[in-house]
Amino acid sequence: MNLIALPAFADNYIWMLHDGARAVVVDPGDAAPVLAALDQQRLTLAGILVTHHHADHVGGVTALHPRLQGPVWGPARERIPQPCVPLAEGDRIEVLGLPFEVLDVPGHTAGHIAYVQAGPGDDDAAPLLFCGDTLFSAGCGRLFEGTPAQMQQSLAKLAALPGRTRVCCTHEYTLSNLRFAAAVEPANARRAEHEARCRALREAGRPTLPSTVSLEREINPFLRCAEPAVVAAARAQGAAGDDEVSVLAALREWKNRFR
Repeated sequence: MNLIALPAFADNYIWMLHDGARAVVVDPGDAAPVLAALDQQRLTLAGILVTHHHADHVGGVTALHPRLQGPVWGPARERIPQPCVPLAEGDRIEVLGLPFEVLDVPGHTAGHIAYVQAGPGDDDAAPLLFCGDTLFSAGCGRLFEGTPAQMQQSLAKLAALPGRTRVCCTHEYTLSNLRFAAAVEPANARRAEHEARCRALREAGRPTLPSTVSLEREINPFLRCAEPAVVAAARAQGAAGDDEVSVLAALREWKNRFR
């Protein structure tokens, strides 16, 4: 099974999973990169996964319908281009022979979902997580529709996945997020090491993604809201308390104005 990040817009990735004949894409905000990849590799489009309703994630769905030979799956609680198979937590689907489980991960939007590989594939590759704009490498999505409590619960759910799980988020925000993480937790050596690696990747024109759940537990301040240094940084920014929801709320507000 092949996993490819197709660049779109200024900093989006449309994830493509293919077996050499059939492909599935995740959050195709723009049809053009998908069509080009399908033609170049002579692939059939067997399905589309959607995590949430924002235009840069669904804008290309309708234009892909003429090439689509399978379903569009998307969140049951959001308005997604039709026809769409509605999904919510606990649902399971098969994607190119791989079982995926659906998780509700509200916060960025009210009905955001994620897709996590629920069983072994045909080889020893690490499992996959398609998490849209809920979890970024070293960051999380803005709270456009949800609450800090919802986002904290959603991130905790993702952080509890097996450490080898590949985190396939949909924006190249990693270096910006790592700069913020350095302000939150300057003594985190693992973060500094990863930032150097990511700078080298970007200078070579390569994506910093996918990340892994285990790495994010070490470098992502939004997954480290119980760490004393992160709590102290959040309190210095006006956090209402030491609990993880208050810390996350303060971090997210700080990140919104961070430059």
